[in-house]
Amino acid sequence: MVSRLGDRLRAARRRQFVGRSAECALFRAVLTAAEPPFAVLHVFGPGGIGKTTLLSEFVRLCQEQNVPALLLDAREVDPSPEPFLAALRVALDIDADTPLAPSLAARGARQVLLIDTYEALAPLDAWLRDIFLPQLPAEALVVLAGRNPPATAWRSDPGWRDMLHLMPLRNFSPDESIQFLRQRDLPSDAQRPVLEFTHGHPLALSLVADTFAQRENVTFQPENAPDIVRTLLERFVQKVPGPAHRTALEACALVRLMSEPLLQAMLPFPDVSELFDWLRGLSFVESSRQGLFPHDLAREALVTDLRWRNPAWYAELHSRARAYYSGRLQQAGRQEQQRILLDYIFLHRDNPVVRPFYIWNVGGGLADIARPSDWPRLREMIAEHEGAEALAIAQHWMDRQPEGLTVFRDDAQQPQGLLLQIALHQTDEQDRAPDPGAQAAWRYLQEQAPLRSGEEATLFRFWLARESYQAVSATQSLIFVQAVQHYLTTPALAFSMFVCADTDFWGPLFAYANMEPLEAARFEVGGRRYGMFGHDWRATPPSAWLALLAARETAGDEDVPPPQPALQMAVLSQEDFFDAVRAVLRDLTRPAQLASSPLLRSRLLIERAGVDASAAERVALLQTLVRETCEALQASPRDARLYRVLYHSYIAPAPTQEQAAELLDLPFSTYRRYLKNALTLIAEMLWQRELTSG
Repeated sequence: MVSRLGDRLRAARRRQFVGRSAECALFRAVLTAAEPPFAVLHVFGPGGIGKTTLLSEFVRLCQEQNVPALLLDAREVDPSPEPFLAALRVALDIDADTPLAPSLAARGARQVLLIDTYEALAPLDAWLRDIFLPQLPAEALVVLAGRNPPATAWRSDPGWRDMLHLMPLRNFSPDESIQFLRQRDLPSDAQRPVLEFTHGHPLALSLVADTFAQRENVTFQPENAPDIVRTLLERFVQKVPGPAHRTALEACALVRLMSEPLLQAMLPFPDVSELFDWLRGLSFVESSRQGLFPHDLAREALVTDLRWRNPAWYAELHSRARAYYSGRLQQAGRQEQQRILLDYIFLHRDNPVVRPFYIWNVGGGLADIARPSDWPRLREMIAEHEGAEALAIAQHWMDRQPEGLTVFRDDAQQPQGLLLQIALHQTDEQDRAPDPGAQAAWRYLQEQAPLRSGEEATLFRFWLARESYQAVSATQSLIFVQAVQHYLTTPALAFSMFVCADTDFWGPLFAYANMEPLEAARFEVGGRRYGMFGHDWRATPPSAWLALLAARETAGDEDVPPPQPALQMAVLSQEDFFDAVRAVLRDLTRPAQLASSPLLRSRLLIERAGVDASAAERVALLQTLVRETCEALQASPRDARLYRVLYHSYIAPAPTQEQAAELLDLPFSTYRRYLKNALTLIAEMLWQRELTSG
């Protein structure tokens, strides 16, 4: 028999078919079953996921089993009964006068009707479900393929519920994606960036492969491929109702999870409830308990297009989301803070420096306190990855500071990672003696950044994931979130240090986060060398640190150096700080004398005034700050008398201290004692604010 062109086309399509082995196995089993386990197979997934290709493969499997199959594309059918029945007659090659039911029955008890792009028949859904489909032979199989899962009526009807099977389509696995790209002759060195952009989405893989096939010596860069992005967006978005809907979609693509309050904060509209409902109804937007999120490829396509098309609006949306998270962070409890920080860090995912170092779709596994039952497994992890000597050191710190141990759990609530942090300011020489790492950290602090009274220093001494140690993983990502939470919520934190086994690998990420390599703090345990990264929170407090990260967030490949303050911050000892406070009180009404006060360069003032404030502005702020601190004494009856002493001595001073004592009706010796106590109290109050600024 002479082969036909159609046979060659089918063979070519078959060679290009990749993956979907589980879906095809299920379909084949239904075709060959003595009694079909269900009557309707509902295939659904976002645009470009491969529904049409899969239906073509189902038709081929029907041909293999000699099962009659009819394939209709709903885009070519008007959504009303008569045009639908007419399309079926055309597919069956019967004229308009021939009864349809007997013609279908004549095809045999086992037959398959496949309808592609089923969302186009939404107005006809009830008619098909209640009138047409019940007329088919009892063993017939109907395959509906569309963007959306079936309407609620399918699942609420007791009959259809038991005869319906759902088949959601997802992206290709990494192995299936590689197989696809190899079949399309994509160079092996180009496959990784393609996979990172497409996430295994079949249409995206095909479009990128076409790009390589049409151009020689091409290097794939999504931001330089607007045609690919535009094609993907057209498939995903189709016809957006209006500019507000497009803006809502772009905002949804930028954040990890979109809630209605967040959407309200990001968009310049008085009410976004309708837009939020519209987003929730899109086929490529999924819902979780905490909010909405788009299909990975839709996210990539929307963000890439927005950044290329309107970088200023891209940066503005980032800024609005960041402001929303910052406001919520101040009001949230500990567990909620961790989720907000996941959202916060997600904003950095498009930065090429940060992106390789995080698993962005982490879920659950938030930090938890350690339980005694966890310790055997935690000790096994440390021994496996760092050895017996390191385990003895870890056990030493677990005994000394058990509150510093944080556990990360898997879905079965078993430990999958740990973070052991040490409060260095609470240690003494005996505590640090067994640990070369703690000794190196303390020595660095003593020589380079001495702690002041009341200040804290944290050493993140051990951190690892059960399977991957300190490599990039979901657990590692959560560990870093836990560290950031500590930075932002520890008021008196002066210095933090992070131990790393591979400083070369992690160097770019820590540099991005303004954590400097501490070369003088390197140490060795069990024959392995370790390094540290550190940050002085007195020199760059959390607010300035967050501002730096915000600038780097949307900078792309541009280097954003740490700001060089016009004013060098002074890290005063407690004694020097107290002396400076007394001097400021004495000169409180003489601004010219205050211009030389070291408090103008304190963390307390710079945090409030900013590094770019003028000298006059800083002096005025210092006067206001000291006056407000004095006035706060009036809230306590016991301290109110001290406020009156300060008032007549410095705020509205009498000509002499003797006259101040007369105004207060106090013996001069009592006045002097009260004044001394008041000065000490004000200095202590300002000192606590100095330690906790930021």
